[in-house]
Amino acid sequence: MKSFSERVVAWQRTHGRHTLPWQNTHDPYRIWLSEIMLQQTQVATVIPYYERFLAKFPTVADLAAADEEDVMALWAGLGYYTRARNLHACAKRIVSDWGGRFPPTAADIETLPGIGRSTAAAIAAFAYGERSPILDGNVKRVFARHFGIEGVPTKRVVEQRMWAIAQAEVPAEGPDAAEEMRRYTQGLMDLGATLCTRGDPDCGRCPVRDTCTALREARQHELPTPRERKAVPERHTGMLVIEKGGEILVQRRPSPGIWGGLWSLPEFADGDPGLACRHLGVAPAQTIRLPRFSHTFTHFRLHVDPWHVHAGSLALRDAGQPQIWLPTSELAEAALPAPVKKLLQGLFARGGLV
Repeated sequence: MKSFSERVVAWQRTHGRHTLPWQNTHDPYRIWLSEIMLQQTQVATVIPYYERFLAKFPTVADLAAADEEDVMALWAGLGYYTRARNLHACAKRIVSDWGGRFPPTAADIETLPGIGRSTAAAIAAFAYGERSPILDGNVKRVFARHFGIEGVPTKRVVEQRMWAIAQAEVPAEGPDAAEEMRRYTQGLMDLGATLCTRGDPDCGRCPVRDTCTALREARQHELPTPRERKAVPERHTGMLVIEKGGEILVQRRPSPGIWGGLWSLPEFADGDPGLACRHLGVAPAQTIRLPRFSHTFTHFRLHVDPWHVHAGSLALRDAGQPQIWLPTSELAEAALPAPVKKLLQGLFARGGLV
C-alpha cells in the first residue's frame, strides 16, 4: 500500500481544490496573506476580502507603506482584528529587516509577528516547497481520526504527538519533493475542509480510509476528543449614535483590545444615555432607543443597547481617545466593526431620525 502522504497527494491532484484565488502561485506574499485571512475564517468569507486587499496592496512594500487605518478599513468585518495589526507589522518588518523579500525558510518566517509554526510551514511549503509539516485545526482532526489519537488536540502532550506524526508523514525527498510537498500540504487542507469534516465526514470518498482508525472502530464522531464546553460569559454595554448635520461621532478603539484600532460608537455602562451624552459634552435634542443587538466574540457574548441621539448644542470634551465626526455618506468605506457598520447603514438607509 502507498504511504499516507502518497495517497493524499494522488487524491489532491485529482479531487482537491485548484481554483482558489491564492492557489497556482509561489508568491509568498499572496500565500501569507491568504493563510492569515483563513485562520478561523471560512474560504467563502475570505475570498472577497483577499481580492480587495490585493487590489489595494499588491505587494508587501505597498502594505508596509500603508496607513493602519486603511488596513483596518479593508479588514473590517473579517474579525479577529489582531491579525490585521500583525499583518501590517509583519509587512514593515519584512521591508526593514529583509529588504522587502519574504524570509526564505519556515524557521525565519516564524519569527515574524502573528505567524505561528503551522502557518510558517504552510507558507514555506507553498512558496518554496520546503518539507515542513503543518498542523492547523483541520489537520489535527484528520490526524486524530486516522491515527486514533486520544485527547483534546489543544493539550500540549497531544499536540506534541501530532507534530511528531506530521513530521514523520511528510513526502520523502526526491526530484519532485518540492511539488509533492505543495500538493501534500494542500491535500491535507482539502481533506479536512471537504471530506473529514467536523460534523458529517464523507469516509466513502476518503483516500486514506483503508488505514483510518476512526473508520475501522466507528469512532468518527468521538475523535478528535472534544474539549469541555464552558458557559459563554455575557457582557452588556450601551452605544450612542450621536448625529449632527449628517455626521456621527465615532471614537478609535484602543489597541490591543476588542475591535482595537477600529472606529466605533461611544459606549456607556450605566444605562442612562442622557448622562453619557453630558459626559461627552453633547446636549441631546432628541433621543430614540434602537433595537438591541448581540455579537459573539471568541470568549464572550456582547449585548448592545444602542441609542440614536440627535445632538443639539455641542462642547465636546476630551474622551481620552481620538474621536472624529464621520459623514454618514462614508460609512461603507470606514474602518468600523461589522455589527456597528450594519447598525449604522441600516439606520441611515432608512433616513435617520424620524
